[in-house]
Amino acid sequence: MKKIAIVGAGGFGREVKMLIENINLGEAEFEIIGFYDDKEYEGDINGVPYLGKIEKINEVDYPLNVAISIADPETKKRIAKNITNENIEFPNLIHPSAIIGNDNVNIGKGNIICAGVIITVDIEIEDFVILNLSCTVGHDTKVKSYCSFMPSVNISGEVLISEGVYVGTGAKIINLLEIGEYTIVGAGAVVAKNLPAKCTAVGIPAKPIKFHE
Repeated sequence: MKKIAIVGAGGFGREVKMLIENINLGEAEFEIIGFYDDKEYEGDINGVPYLGKIEKINEVDYPLNVAISIADPETKKRIAKNITNENIEFPNLIHPSAIIGNDNVNIGKGNIICAGVIITVDIEIEDFVILNLSCTVGHDTKVKSYCSFMPSVNISGEVLISEGVYVGTGAKIINLLEIGEYTIVGAGAVVAKNLPAKCTAVGIPAKPIKFHE
């Protein structure tokens, strides 16, 4: 089995542990060796060890898969860029219940695709994207790196989602739209018009309420 460590021991990190265990139910693929987190823990976390701060990953001298289970896009990007160890690989973790089309679906590296996700056809998902429980991604959509989608987000067809977008639980994005980089879409929002970069948008329809650096 391939050794794997999880970055982030918070709630989602522990759910990623469960996801890996569900993957292993079909065919044992990964051996979970523990969690890395900049918050220090004593003892085990849900039955696996705390391995130390994230910077220690660069000291690993054997082949190791790493899952970055951090939802905040900017933090996730910083962690990914700071892991420079050539022994490290970033697998895609795809829950066995996810439905992914066979026609022109391209998925990069380091993505976490949770239970109940549906990805249809002619879709590109770049790197380090989180699709949490029961998200849907419609045809001809492009999702750039470091995006995070919380549970039950619905993305209609022909949508361009730029780098580092965060979409809250239950939000909906209708077709033929573009969301600018590092924008935050609030939980339950309905995106019916293009959204600019680096804003927070909420409501039905979603409208920017503030801009950030």
